[in-house]
Amino acid sequence: MNLDLIFIILFYGLIFLYFITHRKDFEVQSKIFALYRTKLGLKLMDSISRFKPRFLKVVGYIAVFTGFSGMIVMLYFLFKGAIDMIIKPGGIPTIAPVLPGVHIPGLPTLSFWHWIIAIFIVAAVHEFSHGVIARLYNIKITSSGFAFLGPILGAFVEPDEKSLKKKNNKAQLSVFSAGPFANVILGLLFLLIFSFVFTPIQNYVFEPNGIIVNQVESNYPASSAGIKAPFTIYKINNDTIKDAQGFLNSVKDIKPGQKLTIETNKGIFNIITTKDPQNATRGFIGISDFALNTQIKDTVKTKYGDISGVIKWFSLLLFWLVVINLGVGLFNLLPLGPLDGGRMFQVFSGILFKNKNKANRFFVLISWLGILLILINLWPYISKLLMFFIKPFLG
Repeated sequence: MNLDLIFIILFYGLIFLYFITHRKDFEVQSKIFALYRTKLGLKLMDSISRFKPRFLKVVGYIAVFTGFSGMIVMLYFLFKGAIDMIIKPGGIPTIAPVLPGVHIPGLPTLSFWHWIIAIFIVAAVHEFSHGVIARLYNIKITSSGFAFLGPILGAFVEPDEKSLKKKNNKAQLSVFSAGPFANVILGLLFLLIFSFVFTPIQNYVFEPNGIIVNQVESNYPASSAGIKAPFTIYKINNDTIKDAQGFLNSVKDIKPGQKLTIETNKGIFNIITTKDPQNATRGFIGISDFALNTQIKDTVKTKYGDISGVIKWFSLLLFWLVVINLGVGLFNLLPLGPLDGGRMFQVFSGILFKNKNKANRFFVLISWLGILLILINLWPYISKLLMFFIKPFLG
């Protein structure tokens, strides 16, 4: 039973039902973008903006500096990722869509509830921070609320655009950079909690028990032996695999043509290694994307019962709060039209070019360049999506 799929159907079914019964409260744009306006949080934004205004202005300036620094870093990695994707076969994309069920190498699979909770927190903090800094500069906030881009949830704070445009560059940049900066800070805060609170708890509760393999390469020994990913390796020949170091020690000296007996949670498999594509003197199994498998300690289970599911669920929630906060914060700093980074870059273009037309042309050029780099980096995921729709017709 796919619980994630059931939760998705129930969750979006309830939202759609609310949309149908309260249609007049929604503003639909371009048939796929829906806004639900409220006054939630507006009074709190006012109150916080009046508390230590000098301190908040300094925070705003730090956010602007951090924003432009993050923009440069993101463009660098997008360029590097795009070049790698073009010139290196099997290059690893710099960015990836963080959506439930979409597997990203090196990361656990994101569940539906982890995604919903993380997106809600990320969006709420992001937009609330925009509102606080806007009120700091006496910019009117007309509404707040929830946004739906198709099935993707979000939040928004709507400042009065005329009032915003009348403010000086420092004020505008502070407002635009506040959201991404808040996400980055929140992501680092969750990272500290994960590192200094949940990691010790996990070490107390769990012990390593094998290596999880998330990918089997086609046309190589593991695939030919019929091993399907994901699976867990417990033993290679006579070596018991408990952790990453044990796995590395077991495979470091294997040679091409060597027979291996691999004991897994899906059975025992006999394979003959082939030559490593990167080093012909080394043996190659054809597996990648590893993770540590753990089990609850007997002493903990005896004392507290089987609490492994609860600990793992909250650990994954914290993990995804770190990843999604940092990811959304940094991605929003890209100089693309509707993003915060785009609005920051538009102000910067106006400072750089006194001529408004030249400034707009420069901004549009950089935006299209950013979109191109994103598409190149996302190509492995785009191609998989295209094949998903095309494959039935090819049959």
